[in-house]
Amino acid sequence: MLFRRDTWTEIFSSITKNKARTTITVIGVLWGIFIYITLSGAAKGLDNGFERQFKRVAMNSMFVWTQQTSVPYKGYKTGRSIQLKLKDISKLKQQVAEIQYIAPRNAKGVFGGESPIINRGLRHGNYNVYGDFPVVVKIATKDIYDGGRFINEADITESRKVCVIGERTQNELFLKKENPIGKFISIDKIFFQVVGVHKFQQGGGFEDDGDIYIPFTTFRKLYNAGDNVGWLAIAAYNNVDVMEVEKKVKNVLKEQHNIAPDDDRAIGSFNLGEIFNKVQGFSKGLTLLSMIVGIATILAGVIGIGNILLISVRERTKELGIRRALGATPGEVRGQIIIESVFLTLISGIFGIILGALVLAGVNEGTKDVTDFPYTNPTVPIPFILGALLIMIVMGTLIGLIPAQRAVSIKPIDALREE
Repeated sequence: MLFRRDTWTEIFSSITKNKARTTITVIGVLWGIFIYITLSGAAKGLDNGFERQFKRVAMNSMFVWTQQTSVPYKGYKTGRSIQLKLKDISKLKQQVAEIQYIAPRNAKGVFGGESPIINRGLRHGNYNVYGDFPVVVKIATKDIYDGGRFINEADITESRKVCVIGERTQNELFLKKENPIGKFISIDKIFFQVVGVHKFQQGGGFEDDGDIYIPFTTFRKLYNAGDNVGWLAIAAYNNVDVMEVEKKVKNVLKEQHNIAPDDDRAIGSFNLGEIFNKVQGFSKGLTLLSMIVGIATILAGVIGIGNILLISVRERTKELGIRRALGATPGEVRGQIIIESVFLTLISGIFGIILGALVLAGVNEGTKDVTDFPYTNPTVPIPFILGALLIMIVMGTLIGLIPAQRAVSIKPIDALREE
């Protein structure tokens, strides 16, 4: 029946009898799937935007530093300054199994400090200097231009005087077409060989395009830092609760430095994993909202289609009676009405998907160069679209059963008597 020419001739004839009524009803379903597609795409674009912003930093990462105590403990007074040490690293690795990477970091020039003076010949400037271990790139990626490299283990072991400079540092201290790799710069009157230039990208926290990275051990000797650590960059495994890891890290450090368990100010932290989880939760909530609103609107439109078919059945009472009198079975009449319902629903949905895709394409074109707002590539996964079409087919079938049953219940003799 589905592939018979007469079936489709009757369907198009029924649809075109009242074009305005059919068009208005079809728009209801089209609008529902359009809302679903655009809202789902918007949620995905937001999700993609935050992933782009955080792609240079591990999702389950956190940063931990020490401050001053706010609670007296074991004879120590309030206001005692706490200093992280290198030995804290081994203790954390032993007692917090969920930690995947941990990088102690030191810096000069950040957090309100005075930036060191960097010289190269007659050119000079003030730039932040970081003392790092190679593992830091496992937590916060550093993109290095071709021909260069980041700090390696040999640099740490031998306390080499090597550095990785930023793009702005290169532009301000070197000639326009000069390759800085292998050249020397002076950091607080000590010469360092440039081994790499890092690209600057948004999403790296407080770091900027002028930063200079040197081996942690070299930094320690240069600034007489001893075993002191400025702060810790920590990345947990992906399948663990990052909030719980943060609590464990703080508890270990409190025990190490004789800090009261209920002192919430002595150790500061910034949990990027928590923020990212909230962003993902918001994105999922927006997707769920789009599904609820879209499906509800689609349902309203499909009900409208059902009403149209009920009116159509009433208008075609005599026609249906003649068909029944000529031998049409109840199944054929029912199938005719259901196919018409599914066809209208499906066509409306396809046009809604196309319209939604065009809108998302326009939004994508307008936001592809936007970097100061976390939004990019608003798309809807294919399974979501197929799922929406399946829902529409099922709803179209179910709503079509009502007018179909009404058509089947008409007795041929009664239909022929009706004028």
